Amino acid sequence: MITGAAGSYQSKCSTEKMSSTVEELDVEYTAPVAVCKATDLNENEMKQLEFNEDTNILLVKQNGRFQAVGAKCTHYGAPMHTGVLGSGRVRCPWHGACFNLETGDIEDFPGLDSLPCYKVDVTDGQVMVRAKHSDLAKSKRLKNMVKRDPQDERCFIVVGGGPSGAVCVEALRQEGFTGRLILVSREQYLPYDRVKVSKSMNLKIESLQFRDEQFYKDHDIELWLGVSADQLVTAQKELHCSNGYVVKYDKIYIATGCSAFKPPIPGADLGNVMTIREFSDAKNVLASITPESRVVCLGSSFIALEAAAFLVSKTASVTVVGRENVPLKAAFGEQIGGRVLKLFQDNNVNMIMESGITEIIGNDDGKVTEVQLADESRIPCDLLIMGTGSTLNTQFMAKSGVRVNKNGSIDVTDFMESNIPDVYVGGDIANAHIYGLAQSRVTIGHYQLAQYHARIAAINMCGSVKKAEAVPFFFTMLFGKGIRYAGHGSYTDVIIDGSLEDLSFIAYYINHADTVTAVASCGRDPIVAQFAELISQGKCLGRNQLEDASNRQAWTAMLKEPVPKVR
Repeated sequence: MITGAAGSYQSKCSTEKMSSTVEELDVEYTAPVAVCKATDLNENEMKQLEFNEDTNILLVKQNGRFQAVGAKCTHYGAPMHTGVLGSGRVRCPWHGACFNLETGDIEDFPGLDSLPCYKVDVTDGQVMVRAKHSDLAKSKRLKNMVKRDPQDERCFIVVGGGPSGAVCVEALRQEGFTGRLILVSREQYLPYDRVKVSKSMNLKIESLQFRDEQFYKDHDIELWLGVSADQLVTAQKELHCSNGYVVKYDKIYIATGCSAFKPPIPGADLGNVMTIREFSDAKNVLASITPESRVVCLGSSFIALEAAAFLVSKTASVTVVGRENVPLKAAFGEQIGGRVLKLFQDNNVNMIMESGITEIIGNDDGKVTEVQLADESRIPCDLLIMGTGSTLNTQFMAKSGVRVNKNGSIDVTDFMESNIPDVYVGGDIANAHIYGLAQSRVTIGHYQLAQYHARIAAINMCGSVKKAEAVPFFFTMLFGKGIRYAGHGSYTDVIIDGSLEDLSFIAYYINHADTVTAVASCGRDPIVAQFAELISQGKCLGRNQLEDASNRQAWTAMLKEPVPKVR
């Protein structure tokens, strides 16, 4: 193992003295640049400042020290100065990714890369900053990664090529694992950003992939693409794969996710009856439509709605058939669901709610032509997309000794380990504790959690001890309107602050004990990220703190209060 390299960035972002000797030797850094006066920032304040014409930095003053990291989130480029300053870290205003202020390293997700990190000094009242030449004009940085050591005979396997598996193989190398590392993925493609598949079906796979093939070669990560796990034999520490190979492992991380579910409706096996989960599904949908196509989407959850929003401008008609009275009711409640219903209607999507499909009718060529609704009426259909839920991909562990729950999920410890030692589980299939009010484990299929699970598992697989303490955070984009949500738990009341009509609102979900379990928003960043940070600090929000309708965001001041001490 390379001492001092793995899992850390050798350049700290904090204030430190720059002696002339260090400057002469430290040729990888630029000369110091004055970015502001020391008095320009108050305690617990952050500002975006110009380092040069191509590079902006985020300067933070906390605990009397100045620190500087990159100015844009490495996920989708959000301006970090509009985000949330926590204790020793900054959180993205859009999707909640967190970065360490000392190192720039990513600590919570979504995303893959870390922020550039800068050296800071205060000289004669001026804040002086130095950047690595390699970081100039860049908004992201790859954490240091080790390579395979031929003398290290250990073998770690990561099963699943989704966002969780992709993060895990990188994190293992970042945490110093130098043994053989295999990524087993059922899909033929390199790991890619699956969350975009239903939102933007016309994107090329190259623009979706997290890394190129050379990246995995450079870091000695074996890619077994188009290969699925057939059987896990924990007694012998073996993984039996669909390519005929049986691999012995020392430790294994399993993040096989879920598969789209087709309900057993008569006619479901007809041509042009599809689901959307993977890149190949999106390709099939695009190949099936013309400007004259009449599309029906069954289901009113995220997949069906995102598909409908994408296709409505490319086809003759799109109809959504949903079981509830409003879409997204399970996720956001009836009030926001009602506004989403109107949003879709305003964008020419036909919304048939409190209904369902009882039969799918086809022609002599075996392709769908009509669907019959719950009231026995029929509507024309050239393409039926089923957004009707999913099943967890854990069947190959049925006789492994790993305890599989009735719904297919797997209970894990706070360190992402299953009941079998050295078998770690994460992502959609993990039944895990979350940070917040929930006392029992929960199975949540969030992109952010999947990536977070992978990082925590990798740290623990490499011999360190790191507890999972993530606050669930998810997001969607519908007709250009981004909706964020953080937290988890049942609720009995929803307080709406702002305007649903204008799609500029905050929704506070309150339980029977008058505690806020979750917050959603549209057009009100960074409020959801602020709530996620509040919960991550071990604090909570009550109904009484929202009673002043003229200033319902007063609670955000709690973010600057000391973190509660745990006895």
